[in-house]
Amino acid sequence: MRRKTFSIKRRGKLLPVLGLFALSSVLMSSSHREAPLIANDPLADNTDLYAFRSPDNPNKITIIANYVPLQLPYGGPNYNNFGENIRYEIHIDNNLNTKGDDIIYRFTFNQKNEDPTTFFNIRLGKQNLKTTYRLQRSTDGGRHFVTIVSRGIVPPPNIGPRSISGAAGLNVADYNTLMTKAIANAYTGEKVFCGPVDDAFFVDLGGIFDLGDAPRTTGSKPTDGVQCKNVSAIALQIDISTLQKHHKPVSKAKNILDPDYVIGVWASASRPKIRILRDITNDYDRDGNLRTANTDRFWQDDAEFTFGPWVQVSRLGMPLTNEAVVPIGYKDLWNALTPYEDLEKLKIFGKFFYNPELALYMDDNFFGGAVPALKPLRIQRNSLGAFGFGNNQNGLYGLKGSAAVAGTALDDAVFGKLLLPAPKSPRSVDLWPIFHTGVPNLKPYQLATGKAGNPLASGKPFIHNFLPNGGDMLRLNMAVPATKRDDPAFSPLGLVQAAVLGLTDPAYNSNANLQFIPNMDGFPNGRRLEDDVTLIELQAVSGIVLAAVGLWYDDFDGTNPVTPNLLSVLTYRTGVNANDTTFKPSFPYLQTPWSGVSACCGFPFKDASGDKSGEKSADMTIPNTKTGGLNIKTPDVFMTATPNPIANNNTIRYHLAAPSKITLAVYDSKGQQVQVLLNKQQDAGTYTYEWNSSKLASGVYFVNAAVNGNIKQTIRLVKGK
Repeated sequence: MRRKTFSIKRRGKLLPVLGLFALSSVLMSSSHREAPLIANDPLADNTDLYAFRSPDNPNKITIIANYVPLQLPYGGPNYNNFGENIRYEIHIDNNLNTKGDDIIYRFTFNQKNEDPTTFFNIRLGKQNLKTTYRLQRSTDGGRHFVTIVSRGIVPPPNIGPRSISGAAGLNVADYNTLMTKAIANAYTGEKVFCGPVDDAFFVDLGGIFDLGDAPRTTGSKPTDGVQCKNVSAIALQIDISTLQKHHKPVSKAKNILDPDYVIGVWASASRPKIRILRDITNDYDRDGNLRTANTDRFWQDDAEFTFGPWVQVSRLGMPLTNEAVVPIGYKDLWNALTPYEDLEKLKIFGKFFYNPELALYMDDNFFGGAVPALKPLRIQRNSLGAFGFGNNQNGLYGLKGSAAVAGTALDDAVFGKLLLPAPKSPRSVDLWPIFHTGVPNLKPYQLATGKAGNPLASGKPFIHNFLPNGGDMLRLNMAVPATKRDDPAFSPLGLVQAAVLGLTDPAYNSNANLQFIPNMDGFPNGRRLEDDVTLIELQAVSGIVLAAVGLWYDDFDGTNPVTPNLLSVLTYRTGVNANDTTFKPSFPYLQTPWSGVSACCGFPFKDASGDKSGEKSADMTIPNTKTGGLNIKTPDVFMTATPNPIANNNTIRYHLAAPSKITLAVYDSKGQQVQVLLNKQQDAGTYTYEWNSSKLASGVYFVNAAVNGNIKQTIRLVKGK
């Protein structure tokens, strides 16, 4: 094989380079290590993206892009940080009349070794490697960039108290002092932070990827896969008038769903197309001295050299798109594209949203019975006796072109060509727009409140983040007020909880007017740090959005749509439903990174398993509503049990509509009482009870739920040999 010789001209010298190893980078991914190529390039890997109206400053929007997944706090002596030769970018689209991005924030990082004589990362006030950044902004779609922060400071890793606070270290008060000092103010008004933080994401990675075993049915305890791990965060706080397409402040919004205040946000990382690894051994003589002939900075400091056009190697918009929707054979291709190319690739990617793989495991006509953890999640196959949303059913396509959809978003003259593209594409009306266009405040995308049983009629508005000129992005309506984090109605279930309140709470369900309902500012209208996106997306795959707009679950009998199927979806939990620590009350909101010498840095720690046995979960409120626009009410008690067939360790989850004395008792097939699991007075709410059935013989059992002495529900359980 012939060796090729390339020449590179730099600083006036012609440098011969033999045997170049050039990487034509098509590396890409988003989230935590979920695409093959980016798993080999963690410094450029997006982990999560957040965009929300700042709760303590409602004139501002906070955007956070996290990179470099699964950082161990004690991962020394070379700790993770942002990489050089990488462009980290946050992209904003705010105008349907312009093509592509409207605003881009570009970050590039530089590292300096302050003391090459030590193996410690911090010693005697010096830091290795000390990282700074330059922030540039473009307001013309990337044609021109202006530097708005020239030398921002990145705090060092939180190694431990001797390195941070000790006299032999940096000798500062504490790590929070470093974080505060690192917050920069751009001359254009943005507030900026770049540095290591606690990973705000939470999920049972082990359970989810063990063939959908969340909550776990194998007897092992749910575990937050990113618990006590750090990420590298880029956080921006930006005035709404900067992001709004006509630079209007939020006070000028026509209402809380003003379409002129919708933005799309996505993040990326790019690398130069070609990378050269240099043999540095020739730079030193036998005594370890640097050769005087090799003092040119290019040769002295650069163990690698990159050049050529920049290539996108990582991308992230909506959480879990590439992780749980796009199959592994297409993940690298997905991340090579910008969101503006997504609509052009529908023949490839549309099918993964129209008929998602996850839906197969929530449908007993396919493989639902093989994934017991997802048993509470079931999809409408015969909603209202007419519409099927199981994979390869027709959804609402049978209405295409009919008078029934005239004037709705499903009308071809409106957005029907996007939302009803073809037969056997059932989820084109809910999952696909959530990820690819946002949801318009048009029929049928309004709550069932006020629809009088017709899902295509006008209902109660609760979302408008429609921006159909790109693909996968976080879309946020900046006019929607922020729900205070100390509000009793605040919920990590975001828009799912807003829909529940809009359908069942008398404060909202007695009319179809536009009102602010708590959590209308939650995912998928943007994404807050607290939002349980894994749970919300699983519920969405299971058809919860369809139910919210009046396409009720199959067990609806024409009276009360709050059926066992609906409650089963609403009360489903994955086993890990909260972050492992608190959040800061002000920018950058992200918590201090875990220290290398403290298991969880001393912050309040939430049990990753979520609920404790028999204790109340405050993450969701289903009001006990007796009257209202829909006359929706919840049963006195609703109970589920997983797994079934039962294992030695089982979870019983139940919801009480009102303060009551609840009794859970187990009976055998002869009607003999075997065990009383619970007998106590409890407030209204959702609870779990962990039940060990290891002493039971194989056979059929029944669990009765009695409220105030009256049996309200019985579930049948089977225990195998």
